[in-house]
Amino acid sequence: MDKIAVVTGAAGGMGRAIVAQLMKDGFLVVGLDLDAESLKEMEADGFQGIKTDLTDYGSITDAFAAIADRHGGVDALVNNAGTCFMSEFPDIPEAEFEKQMALNFSGAFHCCQAAIKLMQGRPGVRKIVNISSNGAYNFDAFDPPHYRASKAALDTLTKDLARRYATEKIAVNSIAPAMTETPLFNVVSEEVLAKAIAQMPHGRAMQPSEIAAWVGFLVSPAGDVSSGNVIILNQGRDVR
Repeated sequence: MDKIAVVTGAAGGMGRAIVAQLMKDGFLVVGLDLDAESLKEMEADGFQGIKTDLTDYGSITDAFAAIADRHGGVDALVNNAGTCFMSEFPDIPEAEFEKQMALNFSGAFHCCQAAIKLMQGRPGVRKIVNISSNGAYNFDAFDPPHYRASKAALDTLTKDLARRYATEKIAVNSIAPAMTETPLFNVVSEEVLAKAIAQMPHGRAMQPSEIAAWVGFLVSPAGDVSSGNVIILNQGRDVR
């Protein structure tokens, strides 16, 4: 039986790295993303894409219904989809706030709902990995408040589900990276970006492949005993 992993935001920079890692680890990966053209370009043995609007509950339920029909279940879910809107408080438009929360938190919430139903009855320890952010904790960084709130909410969901499903052998963890080189770099000015990178102890941003390796670890048998954790990846920047 194939091991089925679902990755949201699969066509983005971080998503592609996570897809590559899980395919290397032997999973059949189903990628969910709004960018249907990029998903089609990624199609290969071991990868299937489903165009999905992760801000729309109906689109999410349709995607997981298709996964159930094709594969019968899910063994791992990586909630990677997310973005960062840069309007500053108190002048954050209502529509921007709602879209920020919908993509970074609500979409992940609904994916967890759908995936857990398809994990039940699957063998072994099934896994959920939520991609959070250092911005939920480090208030020296430039992140705006609605972005921080969305990621902090995601980490609370991680802990709740980890406790709720521990005896059913569904392990749930968050990974909270600091500066990682993805297309999100384009949402900030060069000056702000340079200052943020200069604060990193290694003098560079982290790479998507480095975060993907941690996803691979948590989804592997080595991660079976880890659940309810928020794993902060920042090169030791915030150690006090």
